[in-house]
Amino acid sequence: MRRPPGNGEAASEGIGGWGLWGRQEARRLGCAGHDHCRQALLQIGINMMALPGGRHLDSIPLPGQRLHLMQVDSVQRWMEDLKLMTECECMCVLQAKPISLEEDAQSDLILAGGPGPGDPLQLLLKRGWVISTELRRIGQKLAQDRWARVHSMSVRLTCHARSMVSEYSAVSRSSSQEMGQIEKLLMEKCSELSVVTERCLQVENEHVLKSMKACVSETLSTLGQHFGQLLELALTREVQALVRKINASDNIYTTESTTGNLFSLTQEGAPLCRIIAKEGGVVALFKVCRQDSFRCLYPQALRTLASICCVEEGVHQLEKVDGVLCLADILTDDSHSEATRAEAAAVVAQVTSPHLPFTQHLGSFLESMEEIVTALVKLCQEASSGEVFLLASAALANITFFDTMACEMLLQLNAIRVLLEACSDKQRVDTPYTRDQIVTILANMSVLEQCASDIIQENGVQLIMDMLSEKPRSGTPAEVAACERVQQKAAVTLARLSRDPAVAREAVRLSCCSA
Repeated sequence: MRRPPGNGEAASEGIGGWGLWGRQEARRLGCAGHDHCRQALLQIGINMMALPGGRHLDSIPLPGQRLHLMQVDSVQRWMEDLKLMTECECMCVLQAKPISLEEDAQSDLILAGGPGPGDPLQLLLKRGWVISTELRRIGQKLAQDRWARVHSMSVRLTCHARSMVSEYSAVSRSSSQEMGQIEKLLMEKCSELSVVTERCLQVENEHVLKSMKACVSETLSTLGQHFGQLLELALTREVQALVRKINASDNIYTTESTTGNLFSLTQEGAPLCRIIAKEGGVVALFKVCRQDSFRCLYPQALRTLASICCVEEGVHQLEKVDGVLCLADILTDDSHSEATRAEAAAVVAQVTSPHLPFTQHLGSFLESMEEIVTALVKLCQEASSGEVFLLASAALANITFFDTMACEMLLQLNAIRVLLEACSDKQRVDTPYTRDQIVTILANMSVLEQCASDIIQENGVQLIMDMLSEKPRSGTPAEVAACERVQQKAAVTLARLSRDPAVAREAVRLSCCSA
């Protein structure tokens, strides 16, 4: 949406300037000839188009009608036009945009385009993001004692909150009593914030301002709590509707669309993943993964599950529905597509992540570990792309942290040969992220005595030496960090393997110290 023209003068004149100008033109037109009338009306049309809402005037086609409208009372005319011009974003700017030369005066948050009709989820996410950002910025301005900005942003926050409540009520199902109470509390706190910040503008005594600042801070904190509660309730309702739709659907297109919506929600962060897990999202998705009629939807459902399992509630729900067993069945079934098995590997990588403390208590995983490890090694060996290899090797790397028995299983499965051969295949191993997974597996396996002889046999010392000089291609922070991890883990691997004199001699021969 466009801002009002100019630097705020049009907004500041408001109704009065518009109305007075209209009456003067009407009197002048009344005594003019026909040609002058047409020219004057044309000029009025051009001038009106420069005002907020002027785009609506092109729907008044006839000069006679325009002349009649210009002769009515200006306030009445304004009220008639207001029916067409009421837009929350316009009102937000007209009421709260400061006439200011401050460096951040142009950084007001305005939604570029509202969510589509009947799309409550996108509405909640967009409005929620805007309101959360406004709350944070008000807190920053409050800390700087910039009261004019605090007040104008408080008014704008009220507009956004009112818009969210009214728009969601228009597109959602019947509202619960609890939501209605929180909506009322939220709007009351918004009004209270606007009033108290306006009073602060009129206070000059620093001691009084200091006490009022504490009051504003408390109001802002309470407002944030009410907003968070309301948003969580509304999002919970929408997630419940999606889960019910997945459970009740036997139509592949409906299930695909609904699962896609659920996946989009998981990308909004951990809080939404917790809501999805609590409301039965994990159960519904595994139900999809157990129906042969939905085989083509397995990759999408598994990708969504991997995202949900970044939170503790997701992992717990996975264990309750024997999700590990389902993943093992998918990984060991060659009739499934490579994409499906790769996404199952991604879920395994997520639920065995060493960075998440709650995954270490996944007791059901040990029962299926041998089957899963075997299937993952095979997937690494047969991977047709770097992405598939990355997902499978990441799962193996995490499993080596999860249980020490996994390293012995990998040794028996000749995993060292599979991994080292892959290092020379640019189609499978082409990024430092993938090499990070490989060297992690090697570092964890290097505690086993037999590992050293296998690595020497596969010319692994040379590859580990090459990893000591891993360099990023793009120079992005993430890639630089990945290269540093590869170098560190390669050094750890080499140090552990050097307990074997044969490895130490090979490292010296390859000029290890110069690396």
